[in-house]
Amino acid sequence: MAAERGMIEPFAEKQVRKAGQRPVISYGVSSYGYDVRCANEFKVFTNIHSAVVDPKNFQSNSFVSLTGSHCVIPPNSFALARTVEYFRIPRNVLTVCLGKSTYARCGIIVNVTPLEPEWEGYVTLEFSNTTPLPAKIYANEGVAQMIFFQAGEVCETSYKDRGGKYQGQTGVTLPKT
Repeated sequence: MAAERGMIEPFAEKQVRKAGQRPVISYGVSSYGYDVRCANEFKVFTNIHSAVVDPKNFQSNSFVSLTGSHCVIPPNSFALARTVEYFRIPRNVLTVCLGKSTYARCGIIVNVTPLEPEWEGYVTLEFSNTTPLPAKIYANEGVAQMIFFQAGEVCETSYKDRGGKYQGQTGVTLPKT
């Protein structure tokens, strides 16, 4: 379904475990989902400016922006990133983003988020480092799994119909009201 409908671009038709001779955290088609990769753009939360994290009045000085092959999340902290893959969710599909066990076993939690019917864009990923140690996230490697639920009927009102505020996002997208 994903390949025929252009739901995921780029699309890896099988699970990828190596980049050349180098092992990577797997991405691509899995048993009942699709493992997405993290792009090389990161926003790491910091308290150097003593900002308050407020979803109704989000301050850009709450984070530092990084670009690179990996991101180190400070202990008990949080980072945002985006997927390498661009998604187009059909009107009769709900998608849920879950963390991969490789990261979960290291104390790195990916926030569970839905991709609603007819949502489109790069997915902003949320990572929590629950450990007392710095934790590393790798760009261009698997970080989360998307699970797809196909409904028997199309939804009455889709995300696109509602004019969803995160429709068509292209980069790491901050909270909006």
